[in-house]
Amino acid sequence: MTASHTPAGEDPQYPQDREYIVGAPHAPVGPQVDPLAAIRSADDPPWDVYLTGTVFLDIIFTGLDSAPVRGTESWARGMGSSPGGVANMATALARLGLRTCLAAAFGDDHYGEYCWDALEQGEGIDLSPSRTVAGWHSPVTVSMAYEGERTMVSHGHEPPPEEPAPDGRWGPSPSGTRTS
Repeated sequence: MTASHTPAGEDPQYPQDREYIVGAPHAPVGPQVDPLAAIRSADDPPWDVYLTGTVFLDIIFTGLDSAPVRGTESWARGMGSSPGGVANMATALARLGLRTCLAAAFGDDHYGEYCWDALEQGEGIDLSPSRTVAGWHSPVTVSMAYEGERTMVSHGHEPPPEEPAPDGRWGPSPSGTRTS
């Protein structure tokens, strides 16, 4: 299948004929060029963009012939997983070459660990102001792509209390650790 051909009902971002690895962080994909290098100065903040928000574990099923029908089991021809929610914007900005920082709470479960590793190691996003919250379950969204549309089901608990933004000129937070 070429990038210019997408069969009817297929989500072009997640082709049906490909198996996606769940739980494996991806290699950095962003450009190796700093798009702002020509205008940077020594007293600039360490980040180009500082984001906050909720990170979800997104699980995406593709290649469904139709919407799931109550009381039946549907099989998808493809699937994938990745950090979602605010992580979508952080990933896009990092892949554009911007120095990206994300302040978010991560659950102390396998989902939170996967999302942390995928963002920090796989995408090169600075998570120093982020934290792992003991006893908090990571929010999850399951997305089903069919007939050119997408249906989503999400699950989450009350978010943990917010942490203050970093002090000074956007310097790293002293609490940027993976423990709460």
